[in-house]
Amino acid sequence: MPADSASHSPVEARATERRPWLPRWLSSEHPFPWLFPAAALMVVFGIYPLVYAITLSLYKRNAATRKMIFDPTHNWTKVLADERVWNAIYNTFVYTGVALFFQLTLGMLIALLLDSDRKGYGVLRAMMTLPLVIPPAVTGMMFLLMLNGSFGVLSRGLIALGIFPTGFSILGTANTAMAGVLTAEIWQWTPFMVLIMLAGLRSLPKEPFEAAAIDGATATQAFFKLTLPMMSKVIAIAVLIRGIDLFRAFDYVKVMTDSGPGTATETLTSYAGRIYFGSADFPYASTIALLTLIIVILASTTFMKIFKVKL
Repeated sequence: MPADSASHSPVEARATERRPWLPRWLSSEHPFPWLFPAAALMVVFGIYPLVYAITLSLYKRNAATRKMIFDPTHNWTKVLADERVWNAIYNTFVYTGVALFFQLTLGMLIALLLDSDRKGYGVLRAMMTLPLVIPPAVTGMMFLLMLNGSFGVLSRGLIALGIFPTGFSILGTANTAMAGVLTAEIWQWTPFMVLIMLAGLRSLPKEPFEAAAIDGATATQAFFKLTLPMMSKVIAIAVLIRGIDLFRAFDYVKVMTDSGPGTATETLTSYAGRIYFGSADFPYASTIALLTLIIVILASTTFMKIFKVKL
């Protein structure tokens, strides 16, 4: 055997023989060529923006001269003393908690209804993906029109039922604006929970349920004693994923209320966006965004430890 043939493994030799037109580094088994694109995207769209935001938060912007002055404690001191930040934190937790409760509850109930092999149920399960393909901004605009106090179909229906007085504006009233925004959020992302719950339900073993039925257990008892315990990890992961996404809610708030009326629906991300695009105080907006990231990391880490979630 020639020396050059002996220096290559049989796998590499066959790969080279099959693909002589490929560069050598593409025909090798080294993982670097395949990991490089993902690593480059992570650096460009993940690590670099984070480092840039941290750097910005260490500067103070002079509104008159538009110059950046290095002052590491200015923005963080301002954040802790800003009442709107604390109001935004409260609104964000309310938004996340209420949306998670309804999405998880409705998602589980709908998944239980669709967990069947009967004819037509596959089509129904496929249709659950339709709301997910609509851009959140479009969904927000759609519900903005439906909740309009003058001609919105949802508002007129609630007024006809006597729940609200004539001409009542759900999104224009501080006590109901958050509920209006949450309606759009819950409508669009409940199907996501349905799909996750369905995947979990379809993967459960049938033997425990057959044994429970033989022992005379009712459907309700089987659900609370068997389904929920065996689905606990799936539910925990679903709550973690949706909770992180909900905590950075921006689209619906911006399109439907623009954080109003007043600051009734202002979340951390919407407040940071208002500062960024409104007053162009980039360092302070970056500081609020970093505060949001810190809260998400702490909350998700605590959740994972309490419910023993391993990703």
